[in-house]
Amino acid sequence: MTNLSAFPVTRKWPAQHPDRIQLYSLPTPNGVKVSIMLEETDLPYELHLVRFDADDQLSPEFLSISPNNKIPAILDPQGPGGQPLALFESGAILIYLAEKSRRFMSVDAALRYETIQWLMFQIGGIGPMFGQVGFFNKFAGRDYEDKRPLHRYVDEAKRLLRVLDRHLAGRAWVMGSDYSIADIATFPWVNNLIGFYGAGELVGIDGFTEVTRALKAFLARPAVIRGLTIPARPKPA
Repeated sequence: MTNLSAFPVTRKWPAQHPDRIQLYSLPTPNGVKVSIMLEETDLPYELHLVRFDADDQLSPEFLSISPNNKIPAILDPQGPGGQPLALFESGAILIYLAEKSRRFMSVDAALRYETIQWLMFQIGGIGPMFGQVGFFNKFAGRDYEDKRPLHRYVDEAKRLLRVLDRHLAGRAWVMGSDYSIADIATFPWVNNLIGFYGAGELVGIDGFTEVTRALKAFLARPAVIRGLTIPARPKPA
């Protein structure tokens, strides 16, 4: 049996199945990227809930695996060369899991880099900008009298949706006919913008027909349905 005791994170979240990938997460748009990917690939994993309301993300044990104190993070007991590997940052984890499972990213070099390109588009654009819309529309920022920050991020969210909408025209998925990690990264954020953030009308989502069409197909996938609720949101203490 694999021994993960050298990793401090396992002291706070003991591994009941140390031969499986250990996932440390919360069901945010970034968190569910990895749970969806694990569900899609059927890679065996063990789930550990990181509670923000208990400041788990600031604990020394979590920081030992994710120094930026962000979820998700994984610990794979069977990493490269058969050695354990810890990873943080959802984009890096998606690339790693795609290569490990040999699924959802082409082995063709040109298509591989094109997939990574659209993954970076989500990480550098869609995630941060949609998150700012959420802050100014749903959370503390909504009380700001000055609405210029909200308008700035709404305009940028609309621009990014236009880019994605144009790209999806005539394509089933971001990479064409092949579902990929670019979709797994992107559509949880689109879904969150419309649902949890309640900003669908604000960004005019109904006008982005290609995005909404692909989102509907994404949300119908069984692995996505499961992954969006993994881990379950913690009940208030």
